Amino acid sequence: MAISIDKVLGFHPAALLLREKRTTLLASNIANGDTPGYKAKDIDFRRALDSIMNSGASEQSMSAQMQDLVQYRVPLQPDTGDGNSVDMQQEKMAFAQNSLDYQLSLSIIDGRIKGMMKALRGE
Repeated sequence: MAISIDKVLGFHPAALLLREKRTTLLASNIANGDTPGYKAKDIDFRRALDSIMNSGASEQSMSAQMQDLVQYRVPLQPDTGDGNSVDMQQEKMAFAQNSLDYQLSLSIIDGRIKGMMKALRGE
């Protein structure tokens, strides 16, 4: 009986790629917190994951598809006069949450791979 790795791992490999891309965007937002005119960018994670999972994209085409899913964030604070839309507190919280979610997906993948290895060894 053949085991499909894709079915065992589910959406988690795609989630890791999206989380990695989002980490880069959030880090860029934080780094440009004082840059006049800089507009904060982000990915709508749920929409992006749905889009990638429904397209059945390969890992290579996912990277190109992710770039299309990047959007400017709607500012929650009034303009400070320099045109920068980065809310440093929001960016840091989003970065921390994204890191936790990345670790969660990584742990789930690790557990599933360990489970497959046990099954293959007959444990």
